[in-house]
Amino acid sequence: MKLQYLCVVSLLIFNVNSIFASEGDPAKGKDLAQPCAACHSVDGNSVNPVWPKLAGQHISYTVKQLKDFKEGRRVNAQMTGMVANLSEQDMHHIAAYFASQKVKGGSAKPELIAQGQKLYRAGDSQSGVPACMACHGPNGTGNPGALYPALAGQHATYTATQLKMFKTEERSNDANNVMRSISGPMTNAQIEAVSEYIQGLH
Repeated sequence: MKLQYLCVVSLLIFNVNSIFASEGDPAKGKDLAQPCAACHSVDGNSVNPVWPKLAGQHISYTVKQLKDFKEGRRVNAQMTGMVANLSEQDMHHIAAYFASQKVKGGSAKPELIAQGQKLYRAGDSQSGVPACMACHGPNGTGNPGALYPALAGQHATYTATQLKMFKTEERSNDANNVMRSISGPMTNAQIEAVSEYIQGLH
C-alpha cells in the first residue's frame, strides 16, 4: 500500500515537473525576471506608459515576443540586449512568472470612450477595420492558443505606438500579416481612441 502511494506521489511530482519544464516555473521566473523590473516593474505593471505591462499576459505570447527579439524578428535595441543570454526555457520561466501576476487596470479618456468602444466591439465597416474583440475577446483577455495577447488594462501610449508601428510595417512579427492589415487603414485618431478604450478595459 505504501509502495503504491509512493508511486502515485512520484508520478504526480514527475507530471508537475514536466509541466514546469514545458510551460515554465513562476518561482524560477521571478529570479530570472529581476533585470526586467527596471522597466516593467517587479509585478509586471510598468509605471512608464511607453513600456508594456506584462502582468497577466499569456505565456505563449510572451515567449514568442522574447524569441522574436532574440532572433531579430522584432527589433528593439534594449530588448535585444536583455534576451541575448536567455535560453528558451528561461523565457518560459519568465513568461510564467509574469502570467501569474495580476494586471492593474487603467482608465480611458472619457471623451474617447464611445469612439474607442465602437472600434473595439464593431470595427469600422467603411474603412474595413474589423472589431478588435474578434481576436482579443470582449473583455480583452486574448486567445493564448492563437497567440493573440491579452490587452485589457494595457497602457494606451504603448498600444498606440505598436499599432502605428504595425501600420508603417516598422513592426512585422505578426502572424500572417494580421495586425499590419488591420492597422493599415486606421487613422491616428482611431488608434488613439481604441488604445484609450483598451487601457480602461477590466
